[in-house]
Amino acid sequence: MEHKILVVDDEREIADLIEVYLKNEGYPVLKAYSGAEALEILSKERLSLAILDVMLPDINGFTLCQKIREQYFFPILMVSAKVEDMDKIMGLTLGADDYITKPFSPLELVARVKTQLRRYTRYNAPDTKVRNEHDFRGLFICQDSHQCTLNGEELTLTPIEFNILWYLCEHRGKVVSSEELFEAVWKEKYMDSNNTVMAHIARLREKMREPSRKPKFIKTVWGVGYTIE
Repeated sequence: MEHKILVVDDEREIADLIEVYLKNEGYPVLKAYSGAEALEILSKERLSLAILDVMLPDINGFTLCQKIREQYFFPILMVSAKVEDMDKIMGLTLGADDYITKPFSPLELVARVKTQLRRYTRYNAPDTKVRNEHDFRGLFICQDSHQCTLNGEELTLTPIEFNILWYLCEHRGKVVSSEELFEAVWKEKYMDSNNTVMAHIARLREKMREPSRKPKFIKTVWGVGYTIE
């Protein structure tokens, strides 16, 4: 399968640099220098991943990410010179799958792209194995079809969001720590200051229309982790 990647950055030198490294790995690359150009490309091309700069001349990358998530579920990697945790949390909450700050190593960026594409391919590939699913209290999630519904309404989850929900359902009734959840889903070492899990849980609850104070499904056990009962 050909993985076509969209790079959106108004700094042409950075976009060109990213393009060179991705093409060296065999990925076809499309470039846009504004949000409007990116949306036009999206309407014409089938993409596997997007790399979005936060600071764009027309709309910011957060808004663009939100617009993309209205229709598309391929991985999104945000790139920004902003290093504040709240910016990272905002990007992840709006549907981004990863966030990297400038200046960055092009090799690290390529490695993250490969990781996201592996996950995306794995969770969207046809599977001939026995059907694996959970169905309780109106929530239905099937690993083989990558389908998730709540009270009959389909939930449009990104691969990361689906994997988090699936892992919690697989460990239903048990409290899963943020560290365990992060390392199981992201396959990376957890850092104490990492807010990635919290941001994705917040996004999942929003999609499930869960009240933050008294959620029906994903519950927070303060100081310990998360559980689905």
